[in-house]
Amino acid sequence: MAFAGFGPKALPFFKALAFHQSREWFEANREAYESAVKGPMGDLIEEVAERFAHAKIPIKGDRKSSMFRLHRDVRFSKSKDPYKTHAGAVMSRSGLKNDPGLLYFHLSPEECFFAAGFYQPEPDQLQRLRAAAARAPKPFKAMIAKLKKAELSLSAEDSLKRAPRGFEAIDDPEIAAAARLKSLICLRPVPETAIASPALADDLCAFARDALPLLKWGWDAIVDVR
Repeated sequence: MAFAGFGPKALPFFKALAFHQSREWFEANREAYESAVKGPMGDLIEEVAERFAHAKIPIKGDRKSSMFRLHRDVRFSKSKDPYKTHAGAVMSRSGLKNDPGLLYFHLSPEECFFAAGFYQPEPDQLQRLRAAAARAPKPFKAMIAKLKKAELSLSAEDSLKRAPRGFEAIDDPEIAAAARLKSLICLRPVPETAIASPALADDLCAFARDALPLLKWGWDAIVDVR
């Protein structure tokens, strides 16, 4: 089914879920979740995946594999709230969530955004990303320039205070800052008013194209890591 936008009950559903956090309330309001959140999210992912396939953009996804479960894993968490208060979905080269290099959409009352890149990659993958930037600064900086042209940049939120072992001698400030990153991602905020429009699919496709230089650079850096 073509994506028609998220329903008007989508964000109010999460606000109410955050207040109630009970199985009884959720079951009584499951239809609102299915119709306003889960169904449209699946439609969005599958429409965008079809567009990517036609445009030969190497990013896949579907409603079954891409969407995160609403139920929280509370086994090792101090909070025992059973439900997440947001919805999220990822797409990747394989269509699987654990493939390095992801496209992500986040929907919540607090914020909605697109994200892409390498979020908290495995240690060996992160090592290769850092090494690729340090070994060949020019391609890395060219990628950053392409992001900047699209008004994107690498997020510095998930970063070490000091250089990681093996990268202490880097004297280029831009490369040194990149080596301290624990995630290499870029983000684009999505206005709350945009989520109800079918044009959100256009926005996600445009963001994916803008973020593709980061994904391709990272895929090349960790090409033989699975």
